[in-house]
Amino acid sequence: MSAFDRVLMVDWSGGNDRGLTPCKDAIWACTSDAGGTGAPVYHRNRQVAEAALAEAIQTALDEGSRLLAGFDFPFGYPAGFARAVTGGDNPLTLWDWLEARIEDAPDANNRFDLAAELNRRFAGPGPFWGNALRREIDGLSRTKTPGRMEAADLSEWRAVEGRARGAFSCWQLAGAGAVGSQVLMGLPVLARLRRQFGARLAVWPFEPWDAAQIVLAEVFPSLLAAEVTAAQAAEPEAIRDALQVRLLARALWQAQGDGSLGAILKAVPDGLARREEGWIVGVGVEAALRAAARPELSPPKLKNDCFALPQGVEWTPVDAALAQLRAGLSVVTGTESCAVGDAAGRVLARDALALRSNPPGANSAVDGYGFAAAGIGDRGRQMLPLLAGRAAAGAPLRQAVPEGRAVRILTGALLPEGVDTVVLEEDVAADEAAVAFEAPVKPRANTRKAGEDVAAGALALPAGRVLGPADLALLSALGLAEIGVRTRLRVGVLSTGDEIAAPGSDADPARTYDANRPMLLAVAARWGHTAVDLGHVRDDRDALRARLNAAAQEADVILTSGGASAGDEDHVSALLTEAGAMQTWRIAIKPGRPLALGLWNGTPVFGLPGNPVAAFVCALIFARPALAQLSGADWPEPVGYPLSAAFEKRKKPGRREYLRARVDGQGRAEVFASEGSGRISGLSWADGLVELPDGAVHVRPGDPVRFLPYGSFGL
Repeated sequence: MSAFDRVLMVDWSGGNDRGLTPCKDAIWACTSDAGGTGAPVYHRNRQVAEAALAEAIQTALDEGSRLLAGFDFPFGYPAGFARAVTGGDNPLTLWDWLEARIEDAPDANNRFDLAAELNRRFAGPGPFWGNALRREIDGLSRTKTPGRMEAADLSEWRAVEGRARGAFSCWQLAGAGAVGSQVLMGLPVLARLRRQFGARLAVWPFEPWDAAQIVLAEVFPSLLAAEVTAAQAAEPEAIRDALQVRLLARALWQAQGDGSLGAILKAVPDGLARREEGWIVGVGVEAALRAAARPELSPPKLKNDCFALPQGVEWTPVDAALAQLRAGLSVVTGTESCAVGDAAGRVLARDALALRSNPPGANSAVDGYGFAAAGIGDRGRQMLPLLAGRAAAGAPLRQAVPEGRAVRILTGALLPEGVDTVVLEEDVAADEAAVAFEAPVKPRANTRKAGEDVAAGALALPAGRVLGPADLALLSALGLAEIGVRTRLRVGVLSTGDEIAAPGSDADPARTYDANRPMLLAVAARWGHTAVDLGHVRDDRDALRARLNAAAQEADVILTSGGASAGDEDHVSALLTEAGAMQTWRIAIKPGRPLALGLWNGTPVFGLPGNPVAAFVCALIFARPALAQLSGADWPEPVGYPLSAAFEKRKKPGRREYLRARVDGQGRAEVFASEGSGRISGLSWADGLVELPDGAVHVRPGDPVRFLPYGSFGL
């Protein structure tokens, strides 16, 4: 796709001239290009707006620049309408048909009369409704007429409107959300622009648009409702319509710059959307559009002093170290769009709001018979005539059920009009003509209210949540196909030291096989991060410096093991100190103690102990919550529970201790036979840790101790 040189967003109006003073519910337009996003421009009526649009298009053509122009009204009607009116399915033919019949002056137009004429072409009352004139119009009701869509054999909605939260029907001509008037008064303008500029202009997604110099597209500012609301809070005097076009223009221009606009424009389902109904730019890839709308929200770098401890601190208690990490660390990941089905283990970047209610409509909780509770007696045997047909899940009954009659209804079926109560089929006697049951029956029995689980627009899941399978079910049920997630945190793992050898590579007993790197890589992956193997560096300060320089580009955070103390060969500590961004934390913990924490070229570095047992424990206690916070997730607290001790242990005050432990056959916590940090087998033997407090303690068999299963650390 060729790049656009400019985007122009238009908020349309179906009403009459709004006067000289800028106001809401008028026509607003805003342009964004390499020079920035301009101020929104007010157009008092459609005639002024059409002239300005034609001028903007001609300017782009004269300059040889490419223009994307977006309009906030439907470019097509639900399937079948174009054929019913013009004899064919081409929506652009319908544009021309409307343009030939719409009469439009600044203070008057014939949209209501034309809608009435269209209604009279259909059986029943016709699809359009909403006469806002003082005079009555034959064929156009003032309010929505029941059964009008069934009689016309048309749908209330296009496919895209089922995916766009807050969309209004194109058949509604008056009242809040009168999109129908915008369509009738907007499509003729676009038809004239098509005729004026010919083959140099294409309509997305109906025509080949990839190479067209001018592209017209349908947009929906409410896709950026949260961003517009935030902007309104900062600019309370601004007109919302003006803010909408400004943010939408900026978002699409930003998407052009970051390379995501092509994917946004190509996210259109095949079939009716491309052929007849049209689509809204950004539906299906909302997260990408929202990310483009707020580029200023990309995460900041960590501060150089984020690991600094208060002066005078020698030994840091575990809780103080955790609190310091939590206060000093911030998110370092960006955001991206992700299909809900692929989002397991991802971190939600923004609050997820329900696009529709769950359940979406009042429905039956059982198989049985539905009726209006007001139409039955208080006690005794009740008999109601049965209406022909039935209501089933996915196949609702289209007609109303009169009071005093009942209808067969199955579990999950939408309650037909006139039904508010269902009696269980096991509690009735029924034949093809009638159903009998005993009163009293509780009104609304065996029914579910629309939105009784989650209402449309309500918070479904908060930002920072790590998404699990149950979350994907919830998001899908609420209509979300794509969500904004954090990019996966890239966790680099580096081993250091001359004594380290790859397993099986050297039988020299003076060498130590590298156990930490595969362990820490596996731990990072289990926590949902992208594990980056940074390999092994010998005790060569220049080689380590070069490896850290490369690692800072490959990873968002670096875990090292060994070299974190203050000895001659502790090069990790030395280099971080040399860079001026090093803190050595002497933590009151066993096993473990020294943590080297710092920044290398802006990338946080966690220098873990070289002993595998100490490295494992410190990773669980400190690295896990720190990595979660860096990734954008909520700070996780391990959940422990009390068990009776199956051991005896005396502990001096001063350090918190973590003992490798598992649950025995009697439900007690037993600990590994040796507390030696070199006994790596104890990590595999255990299925958790027993946490002993900072103070002195004498644990006897049967005493309660706090057991932390590995599962509470996400393993």
